[in-house]
Amino acid sequence: MSAPTETGPRTYEIRTYGCQMNVHDSERLSGLLEDAGYVRAEGVEPDVVVFNTCAVRENADNRLYGNLGHLRPVKDGHPGMQIAVGGCLAQKDRDTIVKRAPWVDVVFGTHNLGALPVLLERSRVQEEAQVEIEESLVTFPSTLPTRRESPYAAWVSISVGCNNTCTFCIVPSLRGKEKDRRPGEILAEVEALVAEGVIEVTLLGQNVNAYGSGFGSLASAPDEVRAMTQGGQSAFAGLLRACGGVEGLERVRFTSPHPKDFTDDVIAAMAETPNVVPSLHMPLQSGSDAVLKAMRRSYRQERFLGIIEKVRAAMPEAAITTDIIVGFPGETEEDFEQTLHVVREARFASAFTFQYSKRPGTPAATMDGQIPKEVVQERYERLVALQEEISWAENKKQLGRTLEVLVAEGEGRKDDATRRLSGRAADNRLVHFAAPDEAVRPGDMVTVEVTYAAPHHLVADKSFSVRRTRAGDAWEARQAQPEGAKGVALGMPSIGRPVPAAQAAPGCSAH
Repeated sequence: MSAPTETGPRTYEIRTYGCQMNVHDSERLSGLLEDAGYVRAEGVEPDVVVFNTCAVRENADNRLYGNLGHLRPVKDGHPGMQIAVGGCLAQKDRDTIVKRAPWVDVVFGTHNLGALPVLLERSRVQEEAQVEIEESLVTFPSTLPTRRESPYAAWVSISVGCNNTCTFCIVPSLRGKEKDRRPGEILAEVEALVAEGVIEVTLLGQNVNAYGSGFGSLASAPDEVRAMTQGGQSAFAGLLRACGGVEGLERVRFTSPHPKDFTDDVIAAMAETPNVVPSLHMPLQSGSDAVLKAMRRSYRQERFLGIIEKVRAAMPEAAITTDIIVGFPGETEEDFEQTLHVVREARFASAFTFQYSKRPGTPAATMDGQIPKEVVQERYERLVALQEEISWAENKKQLGRTLEVLVAEGEGRKDDATRRLSGRAADNRLVHFAAPDEAVRPGDMVTVEVTYAAPHHLVADKSFSVRRTRAGDAWEARQAQPEGAKGVALGMPSIGRPVPAAQAAPGCSAH
């Protein structure tokens, strides 16, 4: 249990960096701490600060140690304050964190989230740093207590780890081989969330559509997995269809898939399951076959564009997004032109674009043909300009359309000034809309007509109707709770400090 301060229980703050998996892990860390008696710091200096780190982003270690350095004088002036570092960077740099920042009290990894409260207490009692890193998963994180950030939209982890060996990605070595949850456990969690008011879930995995491979051969898989693969469909397609049978669940999303495992039966399941939304994040990384081979990506341009074509044929209204890396070692101008070609052909609604930078511990970091920074920058700017043009053109196609928007809080930074509300359409486009005459709560649904399109959002100054939902009831009930018991009311949990409005980048950009 958390030792109380003179004025009450100890407080905590979690600072999250990286992908949705980290965001969801932070929800579990919050649940663990609150289960142990801590309360979230609201307007006070926290007694415990937890960094949930990412090893994928450029200069991730420099940012961590910079933040730890800023926190040192704060800790010196706050008797009893503790600092914990977890996540992928902790898993990777386990032996150096306390050496470089000896004022850190706890270091824990991706495989033992559940140990955090015990490690904090042990460090407090023994007055020395506690470093505990497990090489494999101790307990599937979904069995841990969870403090959900949103009462109406939730992450549901279906797997952890990854069996791919992409040369630019360090995630598999930090998160381990893929391990899958049994379908019954996943559906039980979904049903429990819906009973609490959630109407949108996002199925989460490092390679989400490889679901089923973590059980080994089909012959050795649990009976419930074999049952959902009858007729030859994949376990992931079966899971999507099973989510379609959860009464009260209005929207099902998933991220991030891998093109090599994206089979026709998954497309059919998406198209034929009414609550699976017409939204797909399909990482490209490069349009060049030569670069894809060097990346150790097991598909090529033709296969990728074939997937896009099939998705559009089955779901013409689908909004497709992607990840792209510019300047991978050995990338020629011709290779880059192939990426631009795929972007023109695929017409992505948006793209998360990254300039390649070395990640220590990855094969790509030592490859020949590292591209000069100025060349990478120039290519990156051309890619962004092209994608902006396409995003705007694709959004203009939405003009005049009637959309049902799930109202969110924290999505629109200018809402107060424009007197608008914000939310997400089913295809995940951000919509800022005129506030209806009747009261609207986050979690409610509003039907609107799109009147303006920008590259990254839509505006709807015509609102037709409001549908009050159980999710809105859940949001309202949460507002009635004491301050310390409330979550951050965002449609999707976000990255970084507790309440920025930025959307989490998909999947570690590693897929």
